Amino acid sequence: MSFPTRRDMFQYAAVAGAGAVGASAAKPRKDVTTYVFVTGANGMAAADPELTLRGHRTVGVNLPGHGPEEQFHLAYQAPQDLEQLATLPSPVARVTLDDYVEATVDVVRRASAHGPVILVGGSLGGATITKAADAVPDLIDLLVYDTAFCCTKLPSPNDYLATPEGKQSLAASMAENGIIADPRVIGAIRMNWRTKDRKFLDAVKAAFMAEASEGEVLAMLNTLLPDESLLVGGADARGRKEAWGRVPRVYIRHTRDRMIPLALQDRMIKEANAATPDNQFKVFSVRASHAPTAKTYREITEILHRLAK
Repeated sequence: MSFPTRRDMFQYAAVAGAGAVGASAAKPRKDVTTYVFVTGANGMAAADPELTLRGHRTVGVNLPGHGPEEQFHLAYQAPQDLEQLATLPSPVARVTLDDYVEATVDVVRRASAHGPVILVGGSLGGATITKAADAVPDLIDLLVYDTAFCCTKLPSPNDYLATPEGKQSLAASMAENGIIADPRVIGAIRMNWRTKDRKFLDAVKAAFMAEASEGEVLAMLNTLLPDESLLVGGADARGRKEAWGRVPRVYIRHTRDRMIPLALQDRMIKEANAATPDNQFKVFSVRASHAPTAKTYREITEILHRLAK
């Protein structure tokens, strides 16, 4: 099971997207880079306002079933109706990785008409950006995996989590205290991010944001959607050498990550480099958990900024 990244958690007040940013201009500048962000599990579309302030264009991809109007219900408010939440149909019940890729490719096509495109995926979003690059490699100038899944030797994120490196992840221990519906009934994984259960909150902090204050952890949880598709984590997310394999790529390692452990990040980097020896990852490292604090995220923004042409 995979979980969302820092962008979903701290950048929810971001600009609405590239179209909104350039709406008042007669013509968009052709030399301006657009960063297209693909969220991890349970995240909503969001971008990076600091990159926009530095002169770039940024936009988050609206993944199918990931809109707040689709997932937030009165039953999820306080006091919660856990009985209703246990059976309420999920908008992501039949959503697939192909659906995520289609939405991402649509944004990439539109953005590429205005200049270079840097496609950024966090966590589970790595599976999406790989397959998007496989579909439209000539429209993407750079792929950025921000502590994200990059599947090459093994087919899916779930397969990588089952490896010795992946078994170090705290994802399973966190999920067992947070799932509030039978996935077989609702066709999705439903997490109660708004619970006050101390055991769960402690598990979330350990897995997501070990160095954060309680307030930062709670603020992050309140930006997450409850439901994630059952189908995406197990889908074949490998790219072809002749397509994905020729797009330049960057990996941002989070050295304190307990969701996608550092050893697993390094394994995926190594296997991707072996698959495309003529196109190696450029690697950066930040001392951050899976979801960095706002302070640490500034380091990631600086890395992204320097990647623009």
